[in-house]
Amino acid sequence: MSSMLVLLLSLQQATTPITTPRELLAAMRARYDGTWYRNVTFVQYNTEKRPDGSLDSTVWHEWLAAPGKLRIEVQPSDSGNGMLFRGDSQFVFRKDSAVLARPFVHPLLVLRFDVYMQPVERTIAALTRGPRPFDLSILSEATWQGRPVYVVGARAGDLHSRQFWVDKERLLFVRMLNPAPQDTAKTSEIRFNRYEPLAGGWIAPEVEFLMDGDRQFLEEYKQIQVNVAIPDAMWDPRQWKAMRAARGGRAN
Repeated sequence: MSSMLVLLLSLQQATTPITTPRELLAAMRARYDGTWYRNVTFVQYNTEKRPDGSLDSTVWHEWLAAPGKLRIEVQPSDSGNGMLFRGDSQFVFRKDSAVLARPFVHPLLVLRFDVYMQPVERTIAALTRGPRPFDLSILSEATWQGRPVYVVGARAGDLHSRQFWVDKERLLFVRMLNPAPQDTAKTSEIRFNRYEPLAGGWIAPEVEFLMDGDRQFLEEYKQIQVNVAIPDAMWDPRQWKAMRAARGGRAN
């Protein structure tokens, strides 16, 4: 798609009112149609708050390809520990052996990347199926970090129901809130911070996970690379160990 056409579409979208979640998802898809990067790899530095209040640090290597593919290798590189998300499935590995395989659609993958790369109906299906669907009949508005946002799944002032927030100008997913799975009286929250342009799209190099406003987990992305060659075998759970060993645990 030419840069002029992208500009014209952006101007048209900016003047077209968005009144439903479906229209919002369609606008997100159209805004970056043909420009968003195909894949991204990075080293993720994690800081986790333990129950006693002390902090624990870990490092993961990640590869992501939209739609629906994410590979996480926990460091050190020879641990064989990690996770693989592929389409509607999740696999967990310990010492290169799969210890869990289950149906699972990762909502963060859908809203951070897949929404820009796949048909709108596929995004809607991913967000409305499973045990914790979003209510796509509700669209409201709010302000987040000084910027206007759309809120899908909750009415104005509701900061507890399952919902996601999208920056109105950039059409980027910035926040998610849910009743906490273990204690539904508490509110689980995920924030995507410090968005920066990246190869025709955007990336948030800092992600916070909070419980009732208290940060429990922080992700920081470094050594970010886009549109690199990623073998199809990287997404095959049967080849988890072979692909890790072939690279010697390197990030790419």
